[in-house]
Amino acid sequence: MDAKALAPGILPGRMDKASIEAGFGDLHPALDDHEALVAADRCYFCHDAPCATACPTEIDIPLFIRQIATGTPEAAARTILSQNIFGGMCARVCPTETLCEEVCVRETAEGKPVEIGRLQRYATDRLMAQGVHPFERDAPTGKRIAVVGAGPAGLSCAHRLAMMGHDVVLMDARPKPGGLNEYGIAAYKSTEGFAAREVDWLMQIGGIELQGGVALGRDVTLDALRESYDAVFLGIGLGAVNALGVAGDDKDGVTDAVEFIAELRQASDLAALPVGRDVVVIGGGMTAVDAAVQAKLLGALNVTIVYRRSRDRMAASVYEQELAAAKGVRIICSASPVAVHGNGAVREIEFEFTGDDLSPTGERFRLPADQVFRAIGQTLAGEGLPELVGRKIGVDGTGRTSLAGVWAGGDCASGGDDLTVTAVAEGRDAAEDMHASLMG
Repeated sequence: MDAKALAPGILPGRMDKASIEAGFGDLHPALDDHEALVAADRCYFCHDAPCATACPTEIDIPLFIRQIATGTPEAAARTILSQNIFGGMCARVCPTETLCEEVCVRETAEGKPVEIGRLQRYATDRLMAQGVHPFERDAPTGKRIAVVGAGPAGLSCAHRLAMMGHDVVLMDARPKPGGLNEYGIAAYKSTEGFAAREVDWLMQIGGIELQGGVALGRDVTLDALRESYDAVFLGIGLGAVNALGVAGDDKDGVTDAVEFIAELRQASDLAALPVGRDVVVIGGGMTAVDAAVQAKLLGALNVTIVYRRSRDRMAASVYEQELAAAKGVRIICSASPVAVHGNGAVREIEFEFTGDDLSPTGERFRLPADQVFRAIGQTLAGEGLPELVGRKIGVDGTGRTSLAGVWAGGDCASGGDDLTVTAVAEGRDAAEDMHASLMG
């Protein structure tokens, strides 16, 4: 957090270290062997399983659960990872409650689905603990491919390309790979450095050269990459954060939620991380919830999420909303910011209630605030990119862009949900299409 953001009232040590460590413990603890067998035994192993259809990476969920039930979790992990190389992280962060588990037959019949996410974690963790990579590279193809962006989409693409025998140069603007998995997910969802360990494990496939601190536009251009490589994949995410666009938006104490989460994820001592007494988060997505809950866990006294639309239109799932409420976060909907007040640093933020069409109602209120986080979405940053569709790079169903030899996927590309599992699927599918194109 930069010096500008450390406004009066934003202080470290608002909660003792033991309490912080307890609050940031694993949100969904791992299943032990007995618990996994009991959970797997609840699966009906449906022939035409709706859970598999709901999975963006099309994992054969009944198969891997049957493999767990028959005592072969390593085989289950291979079933998962052949479709989703980030099966371990997705088991931790996927909104399974709105994907595979929501359509589980047990959920429909009993209101209690099979714990697909925790079973997936059980299997992948077992295999990763062995330290052996389950896949091998095919014979070298002689093709060299640039992958820009080492987030879920880029890493998924790079891994699949390396498996098929291509040489991959993986570039990222940050010093560490992982993208949102490393910098943008709540710490209680990915504990004990799992994101970094998963990337290290993934890189065991070989054939991937990692170049950190290389940004598209600053250090290398897309034209230069197209000339030097046989193909290019863009998984650059969304680098710019939307501004509030109201008076006082530049006051000390007003900052981006993604910056707060990134600093928290990289902090060696959470008890030393500064946080406000009265925290307001503006937005309604997963980033808003992650920032709000973590501010509360760091010791903020009052934390409020304010969203401009109705609660049923929040991008954050019902489960995430309930998690925030359970941690003591207040959620106010149908209200938009109109001004940030304070003498140099924020002291209050003023809102106006909105109608269903976001029209102002004239009814206003103020919330005390010494720390305000913007979580109102991000936009694509960069020059010389392929043709855009809306605010993202336009792609077809296989990730091809308007430029020959250039594919894209993840948050920077049009279509799909902004989810880790969707980014993984898009990177994988683009790699398959790149391979088919390069090999004729």
